[in-house]
Amino acid sequence: MTSESAVSDVTGITQACGTGNTNPLPQAERVTIFDTTLRDGEQSPGCSMDPRQKLKVAEALARLRVDVIEAGFPIASPGDFESVRNIAQRIEGPVIAALARCQDADIDRAAEAIRDAERGRLHVFLATSAIHREHKLGMAREEIIRRAVEGVRRARDLRDDVEFSPEDAARTEPEFLAEVVEAVIDAGATTINIPDTVGYTTPAELEALFTYVRTHVRGIDAITLSVHCHDDLGMAVANSLAAVRAGARQVECTINGIGERAGNAALEEVVMALRTRQDVFNAHTEIDTTKLCATSRLVSTITGSHVQRNKAIVGENAFSHEAGIHQHGVLKRRETYEIMRPEDVGYREGNLVLGKHSGKHAIRARIEALGYQITEDELAEVVKRFKPLADRKKEILDADLEALVLGSDPAEQGPWRLVSLATNGGTQHLQTGSVEMVRIDTGATISEASVGDGPVDAMFKAIARATGVRMTLTDFRVRSVSSGEDAQGEAWIDADVDGRRVRGRGLSTDIVEAAALACVEIVNTYTRTSERIAASQTAAEEVTA
Repeated sequence: MTSESAVSDVTGITQACGTGNTNPLPQAERVTIFDTTLRDGEQSPGCSMDPRQKLKVAEALARLRVDVIEAGFPIASPGDFESVRNIAQRIEGPVIAALARCQDADIDRAAEAIRDAERGRLHVFLATSAIHREHKLGMAREEIIRRAVEGVRRARDLRDDVEFSPEDAARTEPEFLAEVVEAVIDAGATTINIPDTVGYTTPAELEALFTYVRTHVRGIDAITLSVHCHDDLGMAVANSLAAVRAGARQVECTINGIGERAGNAALEEVVMALRTRQDVFNAHTEIDTTKLCATSRLVSTITGSHVQRNKAIVGENAFSHEAGIHQHGVLKRRETYEIMRPEDVGYREGNLVLGKHSGKHAIRARIEALGYQITEDELAEVVKRFKPLADRKKEILDADLEALVLGSDPAEQGPWRLVSLATNGGTQHLQTGSVEMVRIDTGATISEASVGDGPVDAMFKAIARATGVRMTLTDFRVRSVSSGEDAQGEAWIDADVDGRRVRGRGLSTDIVEAAALACVEIVNTYTRTSERIAASQTAAEEVTA
């Protein structure tokens, strides 16, 4: 039996059992992918990103060919506004969306943030469920409709592309939800998103709700119907796909499924489910699936939220086979145990080994083979850091090279730089650490030493004394990024600095040095932010004066 006939038989069985799509929508309709990694994803605890990191993710999302990038919530903070504006000015291709409550100040701020976007969208929202109306908003149904309509009208005056989300739609009374949706369509909304804000619903319930909205709302066929699901019960992807079966033609999701609480529907899972089971969903996307793994690793590295090994599509074990019977089957015919080809999602196969004699052309070729785009300036910086690493390691593996590509941009590493460090430990000795630091902008060199509860703690305290930045360590993680006794170690540190949570990452074959570099990144991030805030306040005071 051929693999094609096997698929056909499975589909036939599914339909015969009554679980198939017995009333399919037109064949292979386009589904828009709305990525909210930079907005909802960043709200995941510990996943905050600075403006430079957000732009890097946005560039990767554009290469992935997502249709819409929700870049942030501009009213939330000056930093969020600047990040959205920066992305709107520099990213071409996807629609750039900005989130706003149905409030004039929010909408105006969001519109200003995306003013320079090649294509921009205002995404306004207002809660509609009974529990939100009573306990959060204190509004009656009539007030909810009035506010929603006013918000959409104001947004439509500023942008032609307007999306409306009735927050907690999955727990909203269907008849009231239909009333709200019809009112905002009349007000000018071009996309209606039906979110399962708290991850409460089930696939059958959500499919029924979308069917209800499609059959009870006048004008629903003139707009794009969207779905946004959270994963509190582990059903975000299943719920999103159920909505597609019921007519949703936009899915809102995030890379690796990051987001509030348990996260969002994972983009990579939604996309590959639609591609692999097009016979069921009758839908397709324009995503370049060969860049899924690279984008996943980029987001994981920037946020420090590592993907579990058995994660669908992008996990390290996603295409691994250990059981003998599975290995035998795959060797005979791949389709026996693999429903997707690893190369279709950018899963790296093989491991080209580079060494200290490798030139920049070989390095570039391997970087691109791993799914990354890199400029000449970025390549020059990678090569500069590659050479010392190659002197310390016998072989540079894919994971080592990838870590260099995803590492911090040295141009952003100031104002402090670590020159040298020394530690002393042992059960019978005093635990000490000493560092030499240089302030790049002034050239000042400072040396400090300290004792601590272990050499790493002592080194942290020495860095704090040298830079004047006091921090409280809240999390410290170390992992190997490649194999072998000379493997690079990656250190992640979370610290509380003046009430702000700041994260740092360091990479080195010496784990103590990796931890020190992560600590220095925290110092630099905090220092740069503090100096920017101080400069803004000074400028504002001068204008006022």
